[in-house]
Amino acid sequence: RCFPAPAFPPASSQGPQRAPALGFKAECLFLSGLYMCSLSLFHYSEYLVTAINNPRSLSLDSFLLNHSFEYNLAALSSWVEFTLEKLLFPELKQITWLSTVGLLMVVFGDCLRKAAMLTAGSNFNHIVQNEKSDTHTLVTSGVYGWFRHPSYVGWFYWSIGTQVLLCNPICMVGYALVSWRFFRERVEEEEITLIHFFGEEYLEYKRKVPSGLPFIKGVKVEL
Repeated sequence: RCFPAPAFPPASSQGPQRAPALGFKAECLFLSGLYMCSLSLFHYSEYLVTAINNPRSLSLDSFLLNHSFEYNLAALSSWVEFTLEKLLFPELKQITWLSTVGLLMVVFGDCLRKAAMLTAGSNFNHIVQNEKSDTHTLVTSGVYGWFRHPSYVGWFYWSIGTQVLLCNPICMVGYALVSWRFFRERVEEEEITLIHFFGEEYLEYKRKVPSGLPFIKGVKVEL
């Protein structure tokens, strides 16, 4: 007696088609996850290092979550750009080498900033001080021997690196321009105070060590 061969459903052609889509979704989730991790680590470590260095100045503001309206707007802009480009130009979010460069910038920038905070110790404060305390000293060792403002250098490259990581071309340029302008003004403001505090000692340090920020030389001193 002969039995009919079992009938199998035809092989689906959707499998190969779905694979690239699933890979793209996984890559986008991975990038956004790395971004959120870097953002969370940055703000948490700001609070943690402040607690170690200068517990008297510790507050919820030490997380820097309420840094400014512009800072929050920049973060929102990056999320909007990433989402829109993911939908309209998905190939932009699949440049692996660029995301890798961004991740390295993020790690370098955050490590440099935290090294600067730890090296400065109790001299470091998130707010530019207008009055010199008895314990305030000019720190020129460690990473301060490389740059006059290593914490700003770290933050500058960290912020741009987050957008390189996400492959956000618009925010990449926008973050670079806005951050550069912010730190140029911040450095000049801070150096006026430092010259007032330390006088010739700081001027000598300023002549020997660069600011570390591109095309930012600091406050000009008329001799």
